[in-house]
Order: sequence, then C-alpha cells, then structure tokens
Amino acid sequence: MIAAERPYNASLKESGAYYYDIEKLISDQNSKLVVGEVAGVIIATGYAQVRQSKPALEHDSHGYLGFMYVADEYRGLGLNKVILQDLVSWGHLQGVTNFYLDVYAENNPAIRAYEKFGFRSSLLEMKLYTEG
Repeated sequence: MIAAERPYNASLKESGAYYYDIEKLISDQNSKLVVGEVAGVIIATGYAQVRQSKPALEHDSHGYLGFMYVADEYRGLGLNKVILQDLVSWGHLQGVTNFYLDVYAENNPAIRAYEKFGFRSSLLEMKLYTEG
C-alpha cells in the first residue's frame, strides 16, 4: 500500500517503509480496523481512531481516519464509501462527531471520493526539500 503513495511522496523509503502498527489497531479499544478481501487478497482497508483534539477546538475528541486504500481494479465500486460509512458509524458510537483524514494534495481521485462523502479541505501541509 506504500506503493500506492509513492507517486505522491518521493521521500518514502524504497524498502522498509511502513506507517501502521496493525496489531495495535486491532487490539486498541479506541480504534477500528476494516479490511476487505477477495479470495484471501486484501483489496481495501481503512481505520478509525478516537484521538484527543487540540485544546483550541470546540470538540474534546475526534475520529482520525487512515490506512484508506482500495486496490486499483476495485476502484469505482463504492468500497471506499462502505468503509467510510462503517468507520464513521463506529465513531458515532464512540461519541465522535468530527472526523479528519490526510490525503495527498495531488491525489485528485481520492480527494473527489472524500468530498463526495462530505469531507471538505481544512488544512494544507506544505513541504520544502533542500539540498545540503
């Protein structure tokens, strides 16, 4: 799944790159992990995690969504929407009404899918790479 991000982030390591502690996402009561598979092959993923919000915000906690992925050949079938609905519903059961996720600014198909679900741009992270 790192390979799906590589076109958007040239800084990713060629090998040994990972973001997630899958075992913790499975066992943590403040997280929910969703995995879609076909014939034993993972085709879609996502997680929600209840996190503490910054003190300046009106809400004390929020849902953070990550590990959002749908394999190329399964895109356009609504799997992302099903996973998002499941994760947001779980978040509601945890008392969460605000949800955040990160998406690469150039990943227009993902941005469109999240906007279609109801997400709106909120913060843009900027990056500067310098030699030396």
